[in-house]
Amino acid sequence: MPDSALSHVRVLDFTTQVAGPYCTKLLADYGGDVIKVERPGTGDAARNLGPFPGDIPHKEKSGLFLHLNTNKRSITLDLKSKAGQKIAKELAAKVDLVIESFRPGVMDRLGLGLEALQKSNPRLVMTSISNFGQTGPYRDFKSSDILVYSMGGEMHSTGLADREPVKLGANVVLYQAGSVAAVGSAGALFLSQDNGPGQQVDVSIMETQIGSVDRRMSALVGYQYTGELSVRIPFGAAGYPIGVYPCEDGYLEVTGGLIYFPRVVRALGNPPELLEPRWYTPESQTDPELKDEFEAHFLSWTLQHSKLDAWRAAQESGVLSGPLNTMEDVANDQHFIGRDAFAQIDHPVAGSLKYPGRPFVMTESPWGIRRPAPLLGQHNGEILQELGYGPGDQARLRAQGVI
Repeated sequence: MPDSALSHVRVLDFTTQVAGPYCTKLLADYGGDVIKVERPGTGDAARNLGPFPGDIPHKEKSGLFLHLNTNKRSITLDLKSKAGQKIAKELAAKVDLVIESFRPGVMDRLGLGLEALQKSNPRLVMTSISNFGQTGPYRDFKSSDILVYSMGGEMHSTGLADREPVKLGANVVLYQAGSVAAVGSAGALFLSQDNGPGQQVDVSIMETQIGSVDRRMSALVGYQYTGELSVRIPFGAAGYPIGVYPCEDGYLEVTGGLIYFPRVVRALGNPPELLEPRWYTPESQTDPELKDEFEAHFLSWTLQHSKLDAWRAAQESGVLSGPLNTMEDVANDQHFIGRDAFAQIDHPVAGSLKYPGRPFVMTESPWGIRRPAPLLGQHNGEILQELGYGPGDQARLRAQGVI
Protein backbone atom coordinates (compact mmCIF):
# COMPACT_ATOMS: atom_id res chain seq x y z
CA MET A 1 0.00 0.00 0.00
CA PRO A 2 1.39 3.47 -0.85
CA ASP A 3 2.16 5.90 1.95
CA SER A 4 -0.53 8.29 3.08
CA ALA A 5 -0.06 11.92 2.10
CA LEU A 6 1.10 13.04 5.56
CA SER A 7 2.85 9.89 6.79
CA HIS A 8 6.09 11.89 7.16
CA VAL A 9 4.49 14.53 9.42
CA ARG A 10 4.53 14.57 13.22
CA VAL A 11 2.04 16.72 15.12
CA LEU A 12 1.76 17.69 18.79
CA ASP A 13 -1.88 18.35 19.61
CA PHE A 14 -2.90 20.64 22.51
CA THR A 15 -6.54 21.02 21.42
CA THR A 16 -9.91 20.15 22.93
CA GLN A 17 -13.60 20.11 22.03
CA VAL A 18 -14.31 20.36 18.24
CA ALA A 19 -12.42 22.87 16.08
CA GLY A 20 -8.86 21.90 17.05
CA PRO A 21 -9.47 18.14 17.25
CA TYR A 22 -11.14 18.21 13.82
CA CYS A 23 -8.06 19.96 12.42
CA THR A 24 -5.72 17.33 13.86
CA LYS A 25 -8.10 14.50 12.89
CA LEU A 26 -7.75 15.51 9.25
CA LEU A 27 -3.97 15.48 9.60
CA ALA A 28 -4.01 12.13 11.43
CA ASP A 29 -6.43 10.40 9.07
CA TYR A 30 -4.26 11.26 6.09
CA GLY A 31 -1.20 9.75 7.72
CA GLY A 32 0.14 12.21 10.30
CA ASP A 33 1.52 10.90 13.60
CA VAL A 34 -0.56 13.01 16.02
CA ILE A 35 0.29 12.98 19.72
CA LYS A 36 -2.71 14.27 21.67
CA VAL A 37 -1.88 15.89 25.00
CA GLU A 38 -4.66 15.56 27.58
CA ARG A 39 -5.16 16.59 31.18
CA PRO A 40 -4.50 13.72 33.62
CA GLY A 41 -7.68 12.18 35.01
CA THR A 42 -10.19 14.13 32.91
CA GLY A 43 -8.79 14.47 29.41
CA ASP A 44 -10.37 16.37 26.55
CA ALA A 45 -13.70 17.93 27.59
CA ALA A 46 -15.27 16.32 24.51
CA ARG A 47 -15.01 12.97 26.33
CA ASN A 48 -17.99 14.17 28.40
CA LEU A 49 -20.13 15.12 25.39
CA GLY A 50 -22.55 12.76 23.68
CA PRO A 51 -23.89 10.93 21.96
CA PHE A 52 -23.07 7.84 24.01
CA PRO A 53 -23.95 4.22 23.09
CA GLY A 54 -27.05 3.33 25.06
CA ASP A 55 -27.18 6.96 26.24
CA ILE A 56 -24.89 6.05 29.17
CA PRO A 57 -22.14 8.68 29.71
CA HIS A 58 -18.62 7.28 29.73
CA LYS A 59 -15.39 9.16 29.02
CA GLU A 60 -14.21 6.43 26.63
CA LYS A 61 -17.50 6.17 24.71
CA SER A 62 -18.33 9.72 23.59
CA GLY A 63 -19.35 9.55 19.93
CA LEU A 64 -18.02 13.08 19.40
CA PHE A 65 -14.63 12.28 20.91
CA LEU A 66 -14.36 8.90 19.17
CA HIS A 67 -15.02 10.50 15.79
CA LEU A 68 -12.70 13.50 16.24
CA ASN A 69 -9.69 11.61 17.54
CA THR A 70 -9.15 8.60 15.29
CA ASN A 71 -5.53 7.71 14.48
CA LYS A 72 -4.13 9.76 17.37
CA ARG A 73 -1.99 8.71 20.31
CA SER A 74 -2.84 10.05 23.78
CA ILE A 75 -0.44 11.18 26.47
CA THR A 76 -1.57 12.78 29.70
CA LEU A 77 0.48 15.73 30.97
CA ASP A 78 -0.03 18.25 33.74
CA LEU A 79 1.14 21.31 31.83
CA LYS A 80 1.14 23.43 34.99
CA SER A 81 3.94 21.31 36.43
CA LYS A 82 7.60 21.86 35.55
CA ALA A 83 8.01 18.18 34.68
CA GLY A 84 4.98 18.28 32.37
CA GLN A 85 6.27 21.39 30.63
CA LYS A 86 9.68 19.77 30.22
CA ILE A 87 8.16 16.71 28.54
CA ALA A 88 6.00 18.92 26.30
CA LYS A 89 9.11 20.81 25.17
CA GLU A 90 10.91 17.54 24.47
CA LEU A 91 7.98 16.40 22.35
CA ALA A 92 7.81 19.72 20.51
CA ALA A 93 11.49 19.39 19.60
CA LYS A 94 10.68 16.25 17.62
CA VAL A 95 7.57 17.33 15.68
CA ASP A 96 6.81 19.41 12.62
CA LEU A 97 3.58 20.98 13.81
CA VAL A 98 2.13 22.13 17.12
CA ILE A 99 -1.63 22.76 17.11
CA GLU A 100 -3.16 24.47 20.14
CA SER A 101 -6.55 25.91 21.05
CA PHE A 102 -5.91 27.55 24.41
CA ARG A 103 -6.94 31.13 25.08
CA PRO A 104 -4.41 33.56 23.58
CA GLY A 105 -1.38 33.94 25.85
CA VAL A 106 -1.78 30.61 27.68
CA MET A 107 0.97 28.83 25.74
CA ASP A 108 3.40 31.67 26.50
CA ARG A 109 2.52 31.55 30.21
CA LEU A 110 3.22 27.81 30.20
CA GLY A 111 6.61 28.42 28.60
CA LEU A 112 5.37 26.69 25.45
CA GLY A 113 4.97 29.63 23.09
CA LEU A 114 6.40 29.53 19.58
CA GLU A 115 9.50 31.53 20.43
CA ALA A 116 10.38 29.20 23.30
CA LEU A 117 9.78 26.03 21.29
CA GLN A 118 11.69 27.24 18.25
CA LYS A 119 14.90 27.45 20.31
CA SER A 120 15.20 23.68 19.88
CA ASN A 121 13.14 23.37 16.68
CA PRO A 122 13.68 26.46 14.46
CA ARG A 123 11.40 25.38 11.62
CA LEU A 124 8.50 24.47 13.90
CA VAL A 125 5.03 25.58 12.78
CA MET A 126 2.48 26.44 15.50
CA THR A 127 -1.20 26.75 14.63
CA SER A 128 -3.22 28.64 17.23
CA ILE A 129 -7.01 28.34 17.07
CA SER A 130 -9.00 30.84 19.13
CA ASN A 131 -12.33 32.62 19.10
CA PHE A 132 -11.14 35.97 17.74
CA GLY A 133 -7.46 35.52 16.96
CA GLN A 134 -4.23 36.25 18.81
CA THR A 135 -4.50 40.06 18.54
CA GLY A 136 -7.14 42.78 18.67
CA PRO A 137 -9.63 44.09 21.24
CA TYR A 138 -11.78 40.91 21.15
CA ARG A 139 -8.78 38.62 21.70
CA ASP A 140 -9.74 37.49 25.20
CA PHE A 141 -13.52 37.37 24.75
CA LYS A 142 -15.31 34.08 25.32
CA SER A 143 -17.60 32.71 22.66
CA SER A 144 -19.36 29.61 21.32
CA ASP A 145 -20.48 28.12 18.04
CA ILE A 146 -23.83 29.93 17.96
CA LEU A 147 -22.35 33.26 19.08
CA VAL A 148 -19.69 33.21 16.38
CA TYR A 149 -22.30 32.14 13.83
CA SER A 150 -24.51 35.10 14.73
CA MET A 151 -21.61 37.55 14.70
CA GLY A 152 -20.67 36.33 11.21
CA GLY A 153 -23.54 38.35 9.75
CA GLU A 154 -25.74 36.03 7.69
CA MET A 155 -27.72 34.59 10.57
CA HIS A 156 -29.44 37.95 10.08
CA SER A 157 -31.00 36.59 6.88
CA THR A 158 -31.96 33.12 8.15
CA GLY A 159 -35.49 32.38 9.28
CA LEU A 160 -38.94 33.88 8.85
CA ALA A 161 -39.12 37.58 7.96
CA ASP A 162 -41.33 38.48 10.94
CA ARG A 163 -39.47 36.40 13.53
CA GLU A 164 -36.06 36.37 15.17
CA PRO A 165 -33.13 34.96 13.13
CA VAL A 166 -32.27 31.28 13.51
CA LYS A 167 -29.05 29.29 13.29
CA LEU A 168 -28.25 26.43 10.94
CA GLY A 169 -26.85 23.13 12.25
CA ALA A 170 -24.84 22.30 15.38
CA ASN A 171 -21.07 22.92 15.40
CA VAL A 172 -21.05 24.03 11.74
CA VAL A 173 -18.76 26.92 12.63
CA LEU A 174 -16.32 24.80 14.62
CA TYR A 175 -15.95 22.12 11.95
CA GLN A 176 -15.32 24.74 9.31
CA ALA A 177 -12.73 26.43 11.53
CA GLY A 178 -11.00 23.06 11.97
CA SER A 179 -10.91 22.56 8.20
CA VAL A 180 -9.41 26.01 7.66
CA ALA A 181 -6.83 25.36 10.38
CA ALA A 182 -5.78 22.10 8.71
CA VAL A 183 -5.30 23.85 5.36
CA GLY A 184 -3.35 26.71 6.95
CA SER A 185 -1.19 24.27 8.90
CA ALA A 186 -0.39 22.23 5.79
CA GLY A 187 0.56 25.35 3.84
CA ALA A 188 2.91 26.61 6.53
CA LEU A 189 4.33 23.09 6.94
CA PHE A 190 5.14 22.76 3.23
CA LEU A 191 7.09 26.01 3.39
CA SER A 192 9.03 25.02 6.52
CA GLN A 193 9.88 21.59 5.07
CA ASP A 194 11.16 23.30 1.91
CA ASN A 195 13.86 25.00 4.01
CA GLY A 196 11.55 27.93 4.76
CA PRO A 197 10.98 29.44 8.20
CA GLY A 198 8.71 28.10 10.89
CA GLN A 199 5.83 30.39 11.77
CA GLN A 200 2.59 30.80 13.67
CA VAL A 201 -0.72 30.21 11.89
CA ASP A 202 -3.30 32.42 13.62
CA VAL A 203 -6.81 30.99 13.08
CA SER A 204 -9.68 33.16 14.30
CA ILE A 205 -12.84 31.08 14.41
CA MET A 206 -14.78 34.30 13.91
CA GLU A 207 -12.84 35.19 10.77
CA THR A 208 -13.46 31.78 9.24
CA GLN A 209 -17.12 32.84 9.30
CA ILE A 210 -16.49 36.20 7.64
CA GLY A 211 -14.91 34.20 4.80
CA SER A 212 -17.47 31.39 4.91
CA VAL A 213 -19.11 29.92 1.84
CA ASP A 214 -22.37 29.91 3.83
CA ARG A 215 -23.59 33.12 2.11
CA ARG A 216 -21.20 35.30 4.07
CA MET A 217 -18.62 36.08 1.41
CA SER A 218 -21.24 36.95 -1.19
CA ALA A 219 -23.29 38.99 1.29
CA LEU A 220 -20.23 40.86 2.53
CA VAL A 221 -19.04 41.64 -0.97
CA GLY A 222 -22.58 42.78 -1.80
CA TYR A 223 -22.64 45.15 1.15
CA GLN A 224 -19.18 46.50 0.41
CA TYR A 225 -20.20 47.28 -3.19
CA THR A 226 -23.78 48.49 -2.67
CA GLY A 227 -24.22 49.26 1.04
CA GLU A 228 -27.31 47.04 1.11
CA LEU A 229 -28.04 44.52 3.86
CA SER A 230 -29.40 41.07 3.14
CA VAL A 231 -32.91 40.41 4.42
CA ARG A 232 -35.01 37.44 5.43
CA ILE A 233 -37.04 36.64 2.33
CA PRO A 234 -40.61 35.48 3.03
CA PHE A 235 -41.14 31.82 2.22
CA GLY A 236 -42.11 31.39 -1.44
CA ALA A 237 -41.25 34.96 -2.46
CA ALA A 238 -38.51 33.68 -4.78
CA GLY A 239 -41.00 31.79 -6.93
CA TYR A 240 -42.39 28.27 -7.01
CA PRO A 241 -41.99 25.44 -6.48
CA ILE A 242 -39.47 26.15 -3.77
CA GLY A 243 -39.05 24.56 -0.37
CA VAL A 244 -40.05 21.27 1.20
CA TYR A 245 -42.96 19.17 -0.08
CA PRO A 246 -44.46 16.02 1.48
CA CYS A 247 -44.20 12.66 -0.28
CA GLU A 248 -45.55 9.19 0.51
CA ASP A 249 -42.72 8.45 2.93
CA GLY A 250 -41.05 11.76 3.76
CA TYR A 251 -40.19 15.00 2.07
CA LEU A 252 -38.62 16.35 -1.12
CA GLU A 253 -36.82 19.68 -1.30
CA VAL A 254 -37.10 21.53 -4.60
CA THR A 255 -35.63 24.74 -5.99
CA GLY A 256 -37.83 26.05 -8.78
CA GLY A 257 -38.61 29.50 -10.12
CA LEU A 258 -39.29 30.65 -13.67
CA ILE A 259 -36.06 29.25 -15.14
CA TYR A 260 -36.74 25.76 -13.78
CA PHE A 261 -40.52 25.82 -14.14
CA PRO A 262 -40.61 24.05 -17.54
CA ARG A 263 -38.41 21.29 -16.12
CA VAL A 264 -40.74 20.85 -13.15
CA VAL A 265 -43.71 20.59 -15.52
CA ARG A 266 -41.80 17.98 -17.54
CA ALA A 267 -41.18 15.96 -14.34
CA LEU A 268 -44.95 16.02 -13.74
CA GLY A 269 -45.53 14.51 -17.18
CA ASN A 270 -46.41 17.79 -18.99
CA PRO A 271 -50.05 18.08 -17.90
CA PRO A 272 -51.84 20.31 -20.50
CA GLU A 273 -53.15 22.78 -17.92
CA LEU A 274 -49.54 23.62 -16.90
CA LEU A 275 -48.46 24.22 -20.50
CA GLU A 276 -50.68 27.29 -20.91
CA PRO A 277 -48.81 30.57 -21.60
CA ARG A 278 -50.03 32.20 -18.36
CA TRP A 279 -47.52 30.15 -16.38
CA TYR A 280 -44.50 31.39 -18.33
CA THR A 281 -44.55 35.17 -17.86
CA PRO A 282 -42.16 36.95 -15.45
CA GLU A 283 -45.18 37.96 -13.36
CA SER A 284 -46.44 34.40 -12.96
CA GLN A 285 -43.92 33.52 -10.28
CA THR A 286 -45.17 36.25 -7.96
CA ASP A 287 -48.87 35.63 -8.53
CA PRO A 288 -50.27 34.02 -5.33
CA GLU A 289 -53.32 32.59 -7.11
CA LEU A 290 -51.16 30.84 -9.71
CA LYS A 291 -48.89 29.61 -6.95
CA ASP A 292 -51.82 28.05 -5.10
CA GLU A 293 -53.15 26.49 -8.31
CA PHE A 294 -49.74 25.06 -9.20
CA GLU A 295 -49.11 23.64 -5.75
CA ALA A 296 -52.38 21.72 -5.91
CA HIS A 297 -50.95 19.95 -8.97
CA PHE A 298 -47.50 19.55 -7.47
CA LEU A 299 -48.65 18.25 -4.08
CA SER A 300 -50.96 15.77 -5.77
CA TRP A 301 -47.91 14.46 -7.64
CA THR A 302 -45.45 14.33 -4.72
CA LEU A 303 -47.97 12.62 -2.42
CA GLN A 304 -48.27 9.78 -4.92
CA HIS A 305 -44.51 9.17 -5.00
CA SER A 306 -41.87 8.12 -2.55
CA LYS A 307 -39.27 10.79 -1.90
CA LEU A 308 -36.64 8.81 -3.83
CA ASP A 309 -38.91 8.23 -6.83
CA ALA A 310 -39.91 11.90 -6.87
CA TRP A 311 -36.25 12.89 -6.63
CA ARG A 312 -35.24 10.64 -9.51
CA ALA A 313 -38.03 12.01 -11.70
CA ALA A 314 -37.08 15.58 -10.83
CA GLN A 315 -33.40 14.92 -11.50
CA GLU A 316 -34.17 13.29 -14.86
CA SER A 317 -35.92 16.53 -15.84
CA GLY A 318 -33.03 18.68 -14.58
CA VAL A 319 -34.77 20.05 -11.49
CA LEU A 320 -32.63 21.05 -8.51
CA SER A 321 -33.95 18.73 -5.85
CA GLY A 322 -33.10 16.28 -3.13
CA PRO A 323 -34.78 14.00 -0.60
CA LEU A 324 -34.79 15.11 3.02
CA ASN A 325 -32.86 12.21 4.48
CA THR A 326 -32.87 11.09 8.06
CA MET A 327 -29.55 10.00 9.55
CA GLU A 328 -30.78 6.43 9.08
CA ASP A 329 -31.31 7.12 5.38
CA VAL A 330 -27.80 8.54 4.99
CA ALA A 331 -26.12 5.74 6.94
CA ASN A 332 -27.82 3.07 4.82
CA ASP A 333 -27.58 4.76 1.43
CA GLN A 334 -25.93 2.33 -0.97
CA HIS A 335 -24.34 5.14 -2.98
CA PHE A 336 -22.32 6.33 0.02
CA ILE A 337 -21.66 2.81 1.26
CA GLY A 338 -20.39 1.85 -2.18
CA ARG A 339 -17.95 4.77 -2.12
CA ASP A 340 -16.67 3.77 1.36
CA ALA A 341 -17.90 7.05 2.83
CA PHE A 342 -18.22 5.40 6.25
CA ALA A 343 -15.76 3.49 8.41
CA GLN A 344 -16.50 0.61 10.76
CA ILE A 345 -14.08 0.92 13.68
CA ASP A 346 -13.49 -1.40 16.63
CA HIS A 347 -12.78 0.38 19.91
CA PRO A 348 -11.64 -1.54 23.00
CA VAL A 349 -14.28 0.07 25.24
CA ALA A 350 -17.00 1.50 22.99
CA GLY A 351 -17.09 -1.55 20.72
CA SER A 352 -17.63 -1.67 16.96
CA LEU A 353 -19.29 1.46 15.60
CA LYS A 354 -19.82 3.09 12.23
CA TYR A 355 -18.20 6.51 11.78
CA PRO A 356 -18.27 9.24 9.13
CA GLY A 357 -15.33 8.56 6.85
CA ARG A 358 -12.97 10.58 4.67
CA PRO A 359 -13.98 14.02 3.32
CA PHE A 360 -12.17 13.45 0.02
CA VAL A 361 -10.33 10.72 -1.89
CA MET A 362 -6.75 10.81 -3.20
CA THR A 363 -6.03 7.98 -5.60
CA GLU A 364 -2.32 7.60 -4.80
CA SER A 365 -2.21 8.44 -1.08
CA PRO A 366 -4.98 6.69 0.82
CA TRP A 367 -7.04 7.74 3.78
CA GLY A 368 -7.32 5.08 6.44
CA ILE A 369 -8.04 4.22 10.07
CA ARG A 370 -4.85 2.88 11.60
CA ARG A 371 -6.20 3.00 15.16
CA PRO A 372 -9.40 4.09 16.93
CA ALA A 373 -9.55 7.14 19.17
CA PRO A 374 -7.19 6.56 22.12
CA LEU A 375 -8.08 5.75 25.67
CA LEU A 376 -7.08 8.50 28.05
CA GLY A 377 -3.29 8.27 28.44
CA GLN A 378 -3.21 5.03 26.46
CA HIS A 379 0.17 5.79 24.92
CA ASN A 380 1.92 7.32 27.92
CA GLY A 381 4.48 4.53 28.16
CA GLU A 382 5.10 4.31 24.43
CA ILE A 383 5.59 8.05 23.94
CA LEU A 384 7.69 8.54 27.06
CA GLN A 385 9.90 5.61 26.09
CA GLU A 386 10.51 7.31 22.72
CA LEU A 387 11.82 10.29 24.72
CA GLY A 388 14.10 8.04 26.80
CA TYR A 389 12.00 7.77 29.98
CA GLY A 390 12.35 4.28 31.44
CA PRO A 391 9.81 2.38 33.59
CA GLY A 392 11.17 3.93 36.80
CA ASP A 393 10.87 7.46 35.41
CA GLN A 394 7.34 6.76 34.29
CA ALA A 395 6.36 5.40 37.70
CA ARG A 396 7.75 8.54 39.35
CA LEU A 397 5.88 10.84 36.95
CA ARG A 398 2.68 8.90 37.58
CA ALA A 399 3.12 9.10 41.34
CA GLN A 400 3.67 12.86 41.11
CA GLY A 401 0.51 13.32 39.03
CA VAL A 402 2.45 14.61 36.03
CA ILE A 403 0.95 11.95 33.72
